Amino acid sequence: MQIIPVIDFKNGLVVHAKHGNRDDYAPLKSELCKSSDIFDVVGAFWTLFRFSTIYIADLNAITGQSNNVDLLSGVLSTFPHITFWIDGGYPLCNADLQQHKNFLPVLGSESFHDENVSDIRKFNSNFILSLDYSVTGEMGAKTLFSMPELWPEHIIIMSLPRVGSNQGPDLDRLSAYRKHYPQQKIIAAGGIRDKEDLRTLGQIGIRQALVATALHNGKISPDDIATNRQKNTPRAGYF
Repeated sequence: MQIIPVIDFKNGLVVHAKHGNRDDYAPLKSELCKSSDIFDVVGAFWTLFRFSTIYIADLNAITGQSNNVDLLSGVLSTFPHITFWIDGGYPLCNADLQQHKNFLPVLGSESFHDENVSDIRKFNSNFILSLDYSVTGEMGAKTLFSMPELWPEHIIIMSLPRVGSNQGPDLDRLSAYRKHYPQQKIIAAGGIRDKEDLRTLGQIGIRQALVATALHNGKISPDDIATNRQKNTPRAGYF
């Protein structure tokens, strides 16, 4: 299992995501570091876990309230040994980010509508797709969920109501995607509480997971990550 830590970024600070209620996200409080500064959080992830890939959600850009491109560009320059998956909404405001070799865009369904969903073709599958779900179901372009011809190899199944909820991952939905789209590499996101959840995800064939809260509260520790790496040799085709 490859664990990819999540950083939710808003108004220049790392915030604690919970249930997808973005207006209520407060500055991060973590056992890993005493700061909500993004450079400090990335530094803690590297020092403690040696994560080679980190996911960042620029919540200002996703919600159309400006963006944090200048700060994120500084992060990519400061940590060139880490690959950053960055969701900055669509249309992308990331010309500066694209200059960095350690940048890969995340395109979320919530940032598209049915009229512009075909724009995804111009990325030539060089992105991560996030299929986003709210408590009421599919978010954004509904047609995108039924057009696998537009999908890249790696797909995040993002269950926003479970984020920071301590409810566990949406195993039924993840299992359904694994069954119906075996050619895709499905990435779990939302609700992962501890190493037992990671083990359960592995049993249904999930090999990558986005994790935030369980890292910050210590439910998944550096020792857990080290043990996981010792048990699993790298697989070809994974980031």
